[in-house]
Amino acid sequence: MATLDDPMREGPIRDRAVMLRAPPALGMLLMLVVLLLAAWCTGARAELAVIVNPQQSVSRMHAGQVAQYFLGGSAALVPIQQAEGSAIWSEFHRKVLDKEPAQVQAIWARLTFTGKARAPREFRSSAEVKKAVSENVNAIGYIDRSELDPSVKAVTILP
Repeated sequence: MATLDDPMREGPIRDRAVMLRAPPALGMLLMLVVLLLAAWCTGARAELAVIVNPQQSVSRMHAGQVAQYFLGGSAALVPIQQAEGSAIWSEFHRKVLDKEPAQVQAIWARLTFTGKARAPREFRSSAEVKKAVSENVNAIGYIDRSELDPSVKAVTILP
């Protein structure tokens, strides 16, 4: 009588039994990957600070007001944004704009094409955004809260 361990045994039962025997190292690796993904997904996200020039009279804004500037709804302030696709850019889109990047691009394409507005200037880092906002009285941007300093004024902090 053939057993599951019999090398001569063939068929689906033998195949399933072989598939169920994963090396212990593979199981540990799989568990590590799952734990790392869980930690990454639930990890603390950066707090965003929406910033303006310190000479700007506005002192507080809610997310809806901020979104108006970054979606072309208001031209009172010039939007300055982080590099497209960066982690902080994605976080800002999720927390403030509540739109997919393709939707935002479509809005700006229409506004630019009709001459109603200019798309936000884009900078590679929070340091560059902070510098641009500090040099333009009418600018609004966003950076990681940890990078705030007196050269800019935070009008909204988003956890």
